[in-house]
Amino acid sequence: MKFKAILLATAVSVSTLAFAQETLQKKFGPPAGNAIVGDTYGSGVVSTSESKAITVDKLSKKLKKDNKKVEGVAVKGKVTDVCEKKGCWLTIQTEDNSQFFVKMKDYAFFVPTALKGKTVVMEGTAERKVTSIDEQKHYAEDAKKPQAEIDAITSPKEEIRFVANGIKVVN
Repeated sequence: MKFKAILLATAVSVSTLAFAQETLQKKFGPPAGNAIVGDTYGSGVVSTSESKAITVDKLSKKLKKDNKKVEGVAVKGKVTDVCEKKGCWLTIQTEDNSQFFVKMKDYAFFVPTALKGKTVVMEGTAERKVTSIDEQKHYAEDAKKPQAEIDAITSPKEEIRFVANGIKVVN
């Protein structure tokens, strides 16, 4: 009789743990949402910043001029990729068909994967930064890139990095 009680308690514990793991995975995935025009993430974007948002090309020129860092800037660009694990980073298309990397300030908010292909305005801080090989590979793995593409990352690269306080879908 004791053996049956112990077996039942073990079975209940294991099934509870299994459901808890499933819930945790859902909880920490990217947020749901269709990323429709007007949706905001983080602290949002004030309308005056939205109307004064600069292009990625202008941001790049400003970073060269202002010694590699610009704070309190609003940038408008097209989202090319979103972290599939949590929605904790995204990439923005540049005029020369490369990309720059965007993280959310203090890891305080995430964005849905539906943001891919949308045009957004972001407020935050931009800087030129050297990204290590390991960090590049980490983000490539998050983006579920093919192993051959990950293995091809063999040198650090200087790029624009943006820390967003808020993001608004505009198109």
